[in-house]
Amino acid sequence: MKYTALIVAAGSGTRMKLGYNKVYALMRDGRTILNHTMDIFRADKDCIQIVVVTEALTFYQNMEGSWPGMITIAKGGKTRQESVKNGLQAVLADYVMVHDGARPYLDEKSLKRIKKALKENDAVLLSVPCKDTIKKIDEDGYIEMTYDRSTLCAAQTPQAFRTELLTECMRRAEEAGFTGTDDCSLVEAFSDTRVKTVEGSYANIKITTPEDM
Repeated sequence: MKYTALIVAAGSGTRMKLGYNKVYALMRDGRTILNHTMDIFRADKDCIQIVVVTEALTFYQNMEGSWPGMITIAKGGKTRQESVKNGLQAVLADYVMVHDGARPYLDEKSLKRIKKALKENDAVLLSVPCKDTIKKIDEDGYIEMTYDRSTLCAAQTPQAFRTELLTECMRRAEEAGFTGTDDCSLVEAFSDTRVKTVEGSYANIKITTPEDM
């Protein structure tokens, strides 16, 4: 099963306090966060294309290496959802994995689990069980209820889909003026497709502060 990796890398990274897009920050080995994020897809024979949603000139100025025919650049949008929509227009494969540009610690075992699940499902979510107790609070800050932690998970990326499904759900969301909290939420809201969860890794964090480096 061949797929496109759609890497969303158009954010400003305000919390990193860098003054530039955090995906171009250098990690300890002197390579950018984005380079590390792309590595696992570049090495996977099933990945036929990488669509990076980012500013083209900045990508050119900060990324070393040449990947003829594999890398496509798409323009970022005003929101993450709009950025994913822009990226989808460049996707060539029947399946797409949407991944955060600042999430460079994806491991091969997690990727293999996603690909295995995608053979039998049109939507797959990489996730980990919630470690903390989650409580719902009211507008005044008082607890309304405590959720059963055994039924909760924390969503990660990649989130993988049949490309046609995500594209159609994106279209319906735009018509409805709906903004989802992640890509799976669009499929949940605008299709009858059930999203399959697969085990991720607690190490697969999204870099948001300098400490995460």
